[in-house]
Amino acid sequence: MSDSKKKKKEAASPETAQAPETEAVTEETTAQETPVQETPAQETPAQETAAPEDEEKKALEAKLAEANDRLMRTLAEYDNFRKRSQKEKEALYNDVKAETIAKLLPVADNLERAAGAEGDLESYKKGVEMTLKQTHDVFASLGVECFGEKGDPFDPNLHNGVMHEENDELPENTVSEVFMKGYKLGDKVIRHATVKVAN
Repeated sequence: MSDSKKKKKEAASPETAQAPETEAVTEETTAQETPVQETPAQETPAQETAAPEDEEKKALEAKLAEANDRLMRTLAEYDNFRKRSQKEKEALYNDVKAETIAKLLPVADNLERAAGAEGDLESYKKGVEMTLKQTHDVFASLGVECFGEKGDPFDPNLHNGVMHEENDELPENTVSEVFMKGYKLGDKVIRHATVKVAN
């Protein structure tokens, strides 16, 4: 083989060896670029899914805020109602007390006049009886009922038995003597009658 032919083969040989490297570089470049093109296609569904979830979350937060606001308003209204009711109750209590005292004032006036009056014992006794009747009239006007009389059946709900005696003239469990009369307003006992019980 001549020298010129050998040089031609050697010259061709490096070009041939470089060709596969160029193809490999091209394939690697193509392989690296492919995921970059696919990435936007993968992110789009995730964004579309996240958007409704955010809207639902915002809607729930708005409902929670509204419910919380309604609860706070209800608590404030209840607190105002409680304070207003307490004031009304106190005012009503004071009004009732004042009305009761006003009805008892004439009795106090008569007692005061009787204490300063001069006269015999009979006149004094008559004045006391009239004042006592006036007191009972005031109690009746207030709905207060007096109870506890000799001969009444003993009732532990109404009477406070402090003594016991044997008495053949009275039936069993009968009031034989009254030390202090009882008073009640409707079904509410203001004071139990203090009594002696027979048998």
